[in-house]
Amino acid sequence: MFSSKKRKSPAKIDSLIGQNTLISGDVEFSGGFHIDGKLKGSVRSLDPASILTLSDQGVVEGDVHVPNIILNGTVIGDVYANERVELASNAKVIGNVYYNLIEMAMGAEVNGNLVHQTESKEAEDESPA
Repeated sequence: MFSSKKRKSPAKIDSLIGQNTLISGDVEFSGGFHIDGKLKGSVRSLDPASILTLSDQGVVEGDVHVPNIILNGTVIGDVYANERVELASNAKVIGNVYYNLIEMAMGAEVNGNLVHQTESKEAEDESPA
C-alpha cells in the first residue's frame, strides 16, 4: 500500500500566477513556477532544474518548454519536458507531449501525440539549421 520509494518534493516556488489573474505574453523563468490562473503565451525555462506546476484551475494557451512539469490543469499547445512530465488526474493537454520520462494518472487526457525523446534528441531538434 505504501511505497518505499521517496518521491522527490516539488521545488521551491519562485513565481506564481494567482487564480484570478490573466497574463498575456510569453514567460521565461528559472526555479519553481506555479500557475493557478490563465496564461496566454508560451512558457520557457531558463534553468535546466526548473519546475512548472499547473493547478487544476490553471490554463496555459501556448507551448510549454520546461524540463520538469506537473500538470493538473489545461494546456492548449505542445508540451516539451526533457526531464520529466507528470500528468495528474485533471490534466488536459490539447497538443503533443514530448517527454523523457512520463507519469500519467487515471483521468489525465492528451488530445495529441505522446512522443518519447531523450534529452540529446530535443537539443538537436532545437538547434538552428
